Amino acid sequence: MAQDAPAAAGIGDQIAAVIAELPDGPVTLGLVMDRLGQDSLLLLTVLLTLVFLIPVSIPGVSTVFGAAILLVGVARLSGRALWLPARLRARELPGARLRAALEGGLRWVRRLETLSRPRRLPALAVAPAAMLFNHLAFVLAALLLMMPLGLIPFSNTLPAIALLCYGVGMLQRDGGAILLGHLATIATLVYFAALAVTGGLLVGTLFRGVGG
Repeated sequence: MAQDAPAAAGIGDQIAAVIAELPDGPVTLGLVMDRLGQDSLLLLTVLLTLVFLIPVSIPGVSTVFGAAILLVGVARLSGRALWLPARLRARELPGARLRAALEGGLRWVRRLETLSRPRRLPALAVAPAAMLFNHLAFVLAALLLMMPLGLIPFSNTLPAIALLCYGVGMLQRDGGAILLGHLATIATLVYFAALAVTGGLLVGTLFRGVGG
C-alpha cells in the first residue's frame, strides 16, 4: 500500500496555502486536486473534511466531497492511484463560499496538529495489520459521512472528525490521532444507532396513535 511521508511543512500551512489559491469564481474538485497533487491523498482528505466541521450549507458539497473522500479511502486500501469520475472532477462549487467554509474549518486542523505527536503509539500507525484496519475504518467513516442525514445535528461532524484524525494521524505517523479517529467512528455508529432506535420508536408511536 502507498504510504504518505510526514509533511515537511506543517499540515495546516499546506492546507492554508491551497485555500488561499482558490479563485472567487466556480471551483471544481479537479482544481483542488491539481493544487495538492496526485500523491497527497491524505492532505486532500484533511482539506475536504473541513467544510463538515462548521455549520455551513453549500449545495453539492456533501455529495462531491463525500464521494471523493470515499474514493481516497478505497485508493489507499487498494494501494492504487486515486481515480475520480470526470463528472465528479468537473462539478462546480461556489468558490467564495467554499473558501470561507474551508478557512472556518482550518482551526480544527491547527488544533489537532498542535496536539499531534509524530511516532506516538507507532504500532497503530505503522504495522501492516494495523494500517489495513485503519484503512477499512477510514472507508467506513467516509460511508457514514455520505449518509443522507445532513439536516440532523452532528451527523456530518462526527465522521468528519474521525476522517480528520485519520488523515493527520497517518500523515504524522501518530497512533494517538488515529486512535482518536477510531473513537470518533465508534461515537458516530452509536449516535446513528440511537437515531435509528429513536426514529423507530417515534414511527411506532405514530402508527399506534393512528390505529387507535
